[in-house]
Amino acid sequence: MKTAETYPFKVLLVDDEEGIRKVLKITLECAGYEVLTAPDGEIGLEIFTRQKPEIVITDIKMPGIDGIELLKQIKNLDRETEVIVITGHGDMNLAVQSLQYEAADFITKPIDSFDLETAIKRAGDRIVINRNIKNYMGDLKALVDEKDKKLTESERLITIGQTVAGMSHAIKSIAGGLKGSAFVLEQGIENENRQYLKQGWEMMKGHIDKITTLSLDL
Repeated sequence: MKTAETYPFKVLLVDDEEGIRKVLKITLECAGYEVLTAPDGEIGLEIFTRQKPEIVITDIKMPGIDGIELLKQIKNLDRETEVIVITGHGDMNLAVQSLQYEAADFITKPIDSFDLETAIKRAGDRIVINRNIKNYMGDLKALVDEKDKKLTESERLITIGQTVAGMSHAIKSIAGGLKGSAFVLEQGIENENRQYLKQGWEMMKGHIDKITTLSLDL
């Protein structure tokens, strides 16, 4: 039988027949599993809630909470739990019904050790695969978030670059205009030309207004 060194999972065994519980418990413990047992579905559900075993093996026909109801309640609590049901040879309809409620597998009485080994191995394989997928999706999400962050930073830098380029053009335009205004004013002063002085000053005021607007925009 595959040992718990490969699949170190906790197993809950629920069966109202004490003899079956003892035999299966010994078999699974010899394989290295930690085994919890319950004589009925109600106690099994309580143990499951407290201990959170990854694999549950339950008989279908039990007084009170039967195996089908236990299966449904366990799946409501944790959909990733693998539930293997035990059926009698005349309970195939119940076995099929259990699969519809997402049972991992079913084995028939009298329980064959090879069938039990195969069922647990399949359940273990699914648990490992689901965990790997979950880890992969987590890593993928982290990678996407990182790429999104870098993309956002790049877009922000592009926006800043475009803004700086626009400001640079505006500053160059204003600087050129101020130089032209200063030249007209100088000509007005040198030639004592009031018209040049007036034109130069009007040009200067216009560019000062542009500087004010640019500063407010920034």
